[in-house]
Amino acid sequence: MKRETLIAYSIKYQGEPYRIAQAIHNEEAIEIPAYLPQCVCLLDDDYPQLYRSLRHPPFVIYYYGNLSLLNRDTLGIVGSRSATPDAILQTADIARLLAKKYVILSGMAKGIDTAAHIAALETGTTVAILGSGIDFPYPAQNRDLYEQLKQNGLVLSEYPGTSKPLKHHFPYRNRLIAAANRGILVTQAVCKSGSMLSVKEALELGREVYCLPYPYNSKEGAGCNLLIQQGATILTNTGDLDII
Repeated sequence: MKRETLIAYSIKYQGEPYRIAQAIHNEEAIEIPAYLPQCVCLLDDDYPQLYRSLRHPPFVIYYYGNLSLLNRDTLGIVGSRSATPDAILQTADIARLLAKKYVILSGMAKGIDTAAHIAALETGTTVAILGSGIDFPYPAQNRDLYEQLKQNGLVLSEYPGTSKPLKHHFPYRNRLIAAANRGILVTQAVCKSGSMLSVKEALELGREVYCLPYPYNSKEGAGCNLLIQQGATILTNTGDLDII
């Protein structure tokens, strides 16, 4: 199969993996678009190696920015979309410190993700993995952040163009967040959340998991406490936060 055909399938089916796989299996005839967007596919030598080990690697990855950032030491920071003000401040402080050594990776969602991206840009660089099309910054309030990441970091998605941010995209997106990191830090999470799904993926891939601890009666941080109880490492401030 030619890479142009694979990309054409991805564009036609808006990055939906099962429909792309069916098209490949059926050797579906398709017209190659005159213009192909900036992307890398499974057939390319520069496809990110960390994604090749996934059970279901993306057929095509669309991106803006510096794709080689995925070859550096990366650390994921994830957490609640409705984070408390204190959790936002702590996340920003930690991200500033860690960005001096690691590329910070997150999902550009509201709350913890946004705080991590913005702070990381102050001292280093950062990568955002979207659950929407590469040309559909979501949430809309992060459009300015999205533009900064295109210029000074990396934005990537397995969904082309302006594909809508459908509900089922985000759990599937979480595997890309987990796979691209050497470790993942949860700064605030309830017990049932997208952050916990990212951690589940990270553990299955053998990644280290770090958490901030919370008071025993904290609802907002109950997910972090549960992960610590199950063996995650408590993040402590030892000065340089050299956690990997």
